[in-house]
Amino acid sequence: MNAAIRPIRKAVFPVAGLGTRFLPATKAVPKEMLTVVDRPVLQHVVDEARAAGIEHFIFVTGRNKAVIEDHFDNQFELEATLAARNKTKELEALARDLPAAGQTSFTRQQAPLGLGHAVWCAREIVGNEPFALLLPDMIHHGRTSCLADMIAAYNRHGGNLVAVAPVPEDQTHQYGIVGVKDAKAEVSTITGMVEKPKPGTAPSNLHITGRYILQPDIFSLLEKQERGAGGEIQLTDSMIRLMQDGKQPFHAVRFNGTIYDCGSKLGFLTANVALALEREELAGDFKREVQRLLSGA
Repeated sequence: MNAAIRPIRKAVFPVAGLGTRFLPATKAVPKEMLTVVDRPVLQHVVDEARAAGIEHFIFVTGRNKAVIEDHFDNQFELEATLAARNKTKELEALARDLPAAGQTSFTRQQAPLGLGHAVWCAREIVGNEPFALLLPDMIHHGRTSCLADMIAAYNRHGGNLVAVAPVPEDQTHQYGIVGVKDAKAEVSTITGMVEKPKPGTAPSNLHITGRYILQPDIFSLLEKQERGAGGEIQLTDSMIRLMQDGKQPFHAVRFNGTIYDCGSKLGFLTANVALALEREELAGDFKREVQRLLSGA
């Protein structure tokens, strides 16, 4: 790695959303804690960050999200009960998932003002260093960690990076879209960026998938950023301004795995089926049950 390129040690997880698409399930349970098989959606995303070498996990929370803090902490009564019952496997699993003391931080987003505002709320904890941003709704499932691939690209190029993946041309208006110098390259310079372009105007079919590496300069831009689409402070708007300044490179890193949008019911259900079929202890019986349901037996 270039000595001038500062390492990525911290990751931000914006988890203050209300989860209205999953009501009434999310009335008392944060949407990020809904389980894909037997792990919360958020745990899957944190696992990706840990696999990429992230050392400090920063959660931007809101009201009624205290269970997220509890999840990433010891639960002495549970652990004592498991120990008394000689549940060694379960105890070891809990220990593996638990970040070390001091590796987690929690801050509040007091008002639902969008992703850009959520990122800005983490500014004091991130400090003056580059950081990763992972949207917790989006499970990136591939042979390697999406964020690990991004950090490898960052170590070569520096600057700011976003993960991208292709979508059908008739769906580009639903996403943040980037234009790139080489649409087929694994890593390519970004030439343009637009949030939910009008049909037929997108610079490419590569959408931003919810994984970012950003320089701390973004915070000063977010602080002054006017509200954009949906009356919210849009992260994309500040990234465009940072890119237009021309002082820092922006690269797109193509993700070649499968992305499950667990913020939608279809994506959430699909993720449960796909990941259950990969579990050796579940796959055979589960596949038979799914086939029985599909056959109408």
